[in-house]
Amino acid sequence: MTRSINLSATAAPFLSYLDQWYADLPTADLAAIIGATPERVAIFAIDMINGFCKAGPLAGPRVGALIPSVVAIFTRAYTLGVRSFVLTQDTHDPQTPEFGFYPPHCLAGTPESQAVAELAELPFADQISTIEKNSLSSHLGTRLGAWLAERPQISTFIIIGDCTDLCVFSAAMHLRLEANALNLQRRVIVPAAAVDTFDMPVDVAQRLGIMAHDGDLHHALFLHTMAQNGVEVVATL
Repeated sequence: MTRSINLSATAAPFLSYLDQWYADLPTADLAAIIGATPERVAIFAIDMINGFCKAGPLAGPRVGALIPSVVAIFTRAYTLGVRSFVLTQDTHDPQTPEFGFYPPHCLAGTPESQAVAELAELPFADQISTIEKNSLSSHLGTRLGAWLAERPQISTFIIIGDCTDLCVFSAAMHLRLEANALNLQRRVIVPAAAVDTFDMPVDVAQRLGIMAHDGDLHHALFLHTMAQNGVEVVATL
């Protein structure tokens, strides 16, 4: 038998704390992070694709609204000398077990699995690496490990995109935990204003017979969890 809990009664102090923690996130200066060694910095945009930003069963306005911020960070970083850019993108096999938990989405070869035009049409788009993935993880079963092995000089990773509590969390935590395990001096930075997650209100979820998902709570809570584990969570860059 599971231990009984009553979050509506017991979690109020923590939620007030979380609100304040989020409001007090520090700003960061992208130029200062990059400094005189842009070759040591990589920018990862997670799942900034049509199937989450523009059209498809998992597309939504919260994620779509990230496009200007993501494009701005890419553009500013390129101007500051960064040349290591990665798009990790859901590119699903039709048989993926993930479709037992989420509606079929971002199938390989469909427009849903392609980067949004705002990124694909950047002047330096031919210098951006695309990493296809068949799960929430940007690392498991992908060529990202080989990409990293070819660039051992990179020690600062800026992670942007979606979803905060799913693919962003997985990517940021993998990079952080790998550094911990291998004694690597590595910074992993997540700007709260350039990541987000979807919202599924309780009443809508109950009507559809699916699981609810409070977007604001999951966004803040998973940023907090990342920060507890050594990811540098900032408000903006």
